[in-house]
Amino acid sequence: MKRRTFILTAAGAALALTASPVAAQAVGPRAAGLPARPGRGPYTFVSDLAALQTAIDTAKEGATIVVTDGTYAVPEGSPIRLTGVGGRWNKHLTITAESVGGVTFTGAQSFVFDAAHHVTISGFVFTQSTTFELPASCRAITLSRNEFVLADIEGLHNVMVRADDTVIEYNHFHGKSTLGIYLGIEGGQPTDMAQNVRIHHNHFSDHTFPGDNGGEPIRLGVSPRALSSAHAIVEYNLFERCNGDPEAISVKSSDNTVRYNTIRDSLGGIVLRHGNRTRIESNHILNGQNGIRIYGNDHVIVNNVLAGIAGSGVVIGCGTVRDHYEGEPSSSRTKNDAADRIRIVLNSLVDVGGGIIGETARPLEPHDCVIVDNLVVSDRGSLALVPKSLGFTWAGNILWGAAADGDLPATGFTRVDPQLVTDAAGVPRIGAGSPAVNAATQDHSAIVTDDIDGRRRIGVADVGAHEVSSAHACRAPLTTADAGPLAP
Repeated sequence: MKRRTFILTAAGAALALTASPVAAQAVGPRAAGLPARPGRGPYTFVSDLAALQTAIDTAKEGATIVVTDGTYAVPEGSPIRLTGVGGRWNKHLTITAESVGGVTFTGAQSFVFDAAHHVTISGFVFTQSTTFELPASCRAITLSRNEFVLADIEGLHNVMVRADDTVIEYNHFHGKSTLGIYLGIEGGQPTDMAQNVRIHHNHFSDHTFPGDNGGEPIRLGVSPRALSSAHAIVEYNLFERCNGDPEAISVKSSDNTVRYNTIRDSLGGIVLRHGNRTRIESNHILNGQNGIRIYGNDHVIVNNVLAGIAGSGVVIGCGTVRDHYEGEPSSSRTKNDAADRIRIVLNSLVDVGGGIIGETARPLEPHDCVIVDNLVVSDRGSLALVPKSLGFTWAGNILWGAAADGDLPATGFTRVDPQLVTDAAGVPRIGAGSPAVNAATQDHSAIVTDDIDGRRRIGVADVGAHEVSSAHACRAPLTTADAGPLAP
């Protein structure tokens, strides 16, 4: 008979199985480099679906239900229901696999939620053939350290979030070759967005849908929700080989933050497709096809590094409409809103197919954008070319390379070699002798106080995303050790 031992830690209660040395190593707290188990006591252990449902229905506030490792076939029409259950903000009801990745659910559905709150689902592998839904009737649901490798069905979205205060953390989404997104954020009503969703430390990889639309890793809204303020934070996520759509992070809502993410070897970039007032800060986009593309108003694009991009680094969108508005016809809401009052500062664009480029295909030019103290280095395309614009401010940009300067005013740039050096992570950066050091022409401290590595910008900032400093870097391009179910 297996013997179970409870081990209490300062962070809560962690469980180790001592049936064998292998089992103990697999699930012990931080054993073998695995993350600590979420949740706290009292613990309930279950090894079949009927017992799991009973444990959920009778769970006390703050309880943890541990599902024994194995594969569980969820019967058609009989999913695991979480209806009106939950904990509170500091004592979630936690349902966790015995070991991270040790429990696989098969069948059309797994967990089905209704009016649940303060629930954490952790450590499972989901292979279902229907979308994993978090409906608007729910609140404060956390999906943590799971693997989503759903049936590769045309049009199937993996996870759809409509619940406020949702946290999507340390998951791995992968293995899709058909139309459909990995993670969507929407809301309960047609124009609503879920509020205060946080998406962090997830690994999105290997989406091979060959179409040119509809395979986004993250879609933050849809066009009818463009003016809804979501206040979502998308940070510290890793994207690799995400080739299902030109938009790896597609923003179609307002007032969001996209920061500290790494997109590598992917078709997709970061696109502000609809909405206003989103901040794109300190992201790495490396060795891919697309950079950052912007529509809508009052966005801030700061401290980003884009290197080895086949297409343009930053695209400033023209529009077929000037400003979306409440109550406009749906036929108008889907159209592109010209990019107005965008602030593009302290970014580094290196080896790109075009630097800071303006669209020309749509009739309405962008207005009143500020493009200041960026570093643009390339031998391809044009370094700064915005043929259609009104009221732009260009200042302090450093341009270099065989590419043409473009059409920015002569007062808006200096052509000088910034003396870039590529570091061990493949990121080009300035050194102490670079003319970019202490060369910023404006004070940006009102919008940013550090660089892409997290080093403080002291005094006059260096041009581009990096600040030369002896201070310790607290951020770097992400790898698979930093994101996904087994990251610390």
